[in-house]
Amino acid sequence: MKKTTKLQELFHREKIFILAGGGCALHARMAEAIGYEAAYMSGGWTCATIHGIPDAALITMTEMVENAKRMANAVSIPLLSDSDQGFGSAINVRRTVQSFIQAGVAGIHIEDQVAARRCGFVKGKEVVPLEEAVGKYRAAVDAKMELDPDFVIVARCDARTAVGGGLEEVIRRLKAYKKAGVDVLYFEAPQSCEEIRAARAELEGPLMATVSAIEPWPDIDEQQELGLAAAFIPRMMAQAGVMASWDYASDFLKRGVKAEMDLRERYKDHPLAGYGWFDLVGFPTVRQWEEKYLPAESLQKYEKSAGLYDPTKRPQR
Repeated sequence: MKKTTKLQELFHREKIFILAGGGCALHARMAEAIGYEAAYMSGGWTCATIHGIPDAALITMTEMVENAKRMANAVSIPLLSDSDQGFGSAINVRRTVQSFIQAGVAGIHIEDQVAARRCGFVKGKEVVPLEEAVGKYRAAVDAKMELDPDFVIVARCDARTAVGGGLEEVIRRLKAYKKAGVDVLYFEAPQSCEEIRAARAELEGPLMATVSAIEPWPDIDEQQELGLAAAFIPRMMAQAGVMASWDYASDFLKRGVKAEMDLRERYKDHPLAGYGWFDLVGFPTVRQWEEKYLPAESLQKYEKSAGLYDPTKRPQR
């Protein structure tokens, strides 16, 4: 089954699925290895992980597509990708959609922010006029129909927390975006579960939303009850890791090698402990390819060399 077809099925089935977000191919591999059905490329985490810059319209379409391609081709599960505001007008959106399809991505979301856009949870957001936004979504749908009708177009509305916005404006806009032919509607930054319910009651088709502004977060069952097709966690594979890295590096600066020894002991049984992440990225598979394709005598290198990691004794992932 094509990845685009699979992502369509996930969004249209009755049971909610989890979109595990991150910013690099390793994050996508981790999501698949753990058992998630779909991965997500966050624009914010792409900016941070790959370029070390803020998510403030500083990254280009080419850079986003390149990273999405790496993530999509590292896994067998479908990848949904952030595509900011489509990187220009409705005319630019056509090429944006085509580029993500050609990269092997299963779907993208396009937001209705102005060109000087920013992360959805940063103050100062503005949205384009409704007519302009609708034209961009119509262009996106036309472009995907020419290459892959199953490619998922998600219309993201940022009007809830933008200048002059609010819940009523979100619903008005998402209704118009649905009429433009998009596959999935995306309510960015609802402020309560009641707002999600209100939107769900007015809108047709699959709906997703971020729940980061809601305290406490609704659990997965409650998100299903709210009518969301996906439990969307853009930072799933990334934030815990960078916080842990920060803590470890800070500890090492204070205590030196003792911090490393304590870390090894604490995580000695972890799947990625030591060189376990070599397994995740596929060293055992390379060893199997060598055995299949290379002369037998070339494999003697494993008996005549030493190393801390031996791919001949590791499971294939």
